[in-house]
Amino acid sequence: MYQLGIQEIVKFLPHAAPFLLVDRILEIIPTGDVTNLKASDKVGTRVVGMKNVSFNEPYFQGHFPGYPIVPGVLIVETMAQVASFALYPYVQARKKTGIEDEAKRTFECILLGVDKARFRKPVIPGDVMRVEATLQRCRGTVWGFDCVVTVEGQVVAESSVLANFTI
Repeated sequence: MYQLGIQEIVKFLPHAAPFLLVDRILEIIPTGDVTNLKASDKVGTRVVGMKNVSFNEPYFQGHFPGYPIVPGVLIVETMAQVASFALYPYVQARKKTGIEDEAKRTFECILLGVDKARFRKPVIPGDVMRVEATLQRCRGTVWGFDCVVTVEGQVVAESSVLANFTI
């Protein structure tokens, strides 16, 4: 199991403030041989991350004045960013074996699709979003995840996301 703080997150995820939407990775539970990047062996990999929602987020100025809520599209983006950490154990294992040279590493995770997005309850300043992403299907570099976001144990959003990984 892996746990990552903000320093490891910013080294791995190619996003910068204000669009970095992950504060902590609570756990990554990989499946299969982490030294092998064969996608089909990775089904079942689970990632749990969190995002602390602060009133200082720039989008609250306009969404909505007097009733600030996190835009649904940013909740989906948070899901995708957390899901991208499913690849983390495999990239780290490749670095340790010398297969991957960190100085030459390029990593991209491009969101390809969103299905079945549902927003059950508004996410507001002060909430801590707990995002769970489970790898459900793979075809080459295209991976599909089922994601659930909870706040204080209540489901606030869920979706399936499809992403293309390139390393």
